Amino acid sequence: MNIADLRKSYEKAELNENASHADPLQQFAQWLQEAIAAEVPEPNAMTLATVASNLRPSTRVVLIKGYDERGIVWYTNYDSRKGQELAGNPFAALQFHWVELERVVRIEGRVEKVSDAESDAYFHSRPLDSRIGAWASPQSQVIEGRNVLVTNAAKYAAQFMLQPPRPPHWGGYRLVPDEWQFWQGRKSRLHDRLRYTQEGAGWRRERLAP
Repeated sequence: MNIADLRKSYEKAELNENASHADPLQQFAQWLQEAIAAEVPEPNAMTLATVASNLRPSTRVVLIKGYDERGIVWYTNYDSRKGQELAGNPFAALQFHWVELERVVRIEGRVEKVSDAESDAYFHSRPLDSRIGAWASPQSQVIEGRNVLVTNAAKYAAQFMLQPPRPPHWGGYRLVPDEWQFWQGRKSRLHDRLRYTQEGAGWRRERLAP
């Protein structure tokens, strides 16, 4: 089959200004909860885009671990490629794609580290294997083979037993949004697309052509 011939008509829902929330965080919370209720596979998965000092963009999938009026939170290795890129350019973009609901949410803004207390609290809530894994994986670095990870995991498991501390190179980031976009697929490619941008203490809501 010719990949150019793949087509899908989006007809499940609509998004209009009158029915959407004036606050983008409320709109996001509603859509996220609807994705969870619909049992969309990994509704908490989001694509994170960063830009390096050489202006080359890169993306990867991370998992949202919290959201409130301060922003969107995820956790990772600060020494990873994304960590290094955020250290040099603290702006990023996030995207959720809930295929089954024919919806996309895009979020842009400045990124900051969460507090040590927040990182500690989340780290100690993780399964033991995940906590050991944070020590075992030199994320984004070249390794000789999987045996490096297995050996490291065994070493740190023996060293820390049931109480591994949070690694100093591991913790949370928070993206503080200054722009949101909500996309709902519609028939004939005439999709609904609303953009929210900061305006004073509130948000300006506008419709964009798809």
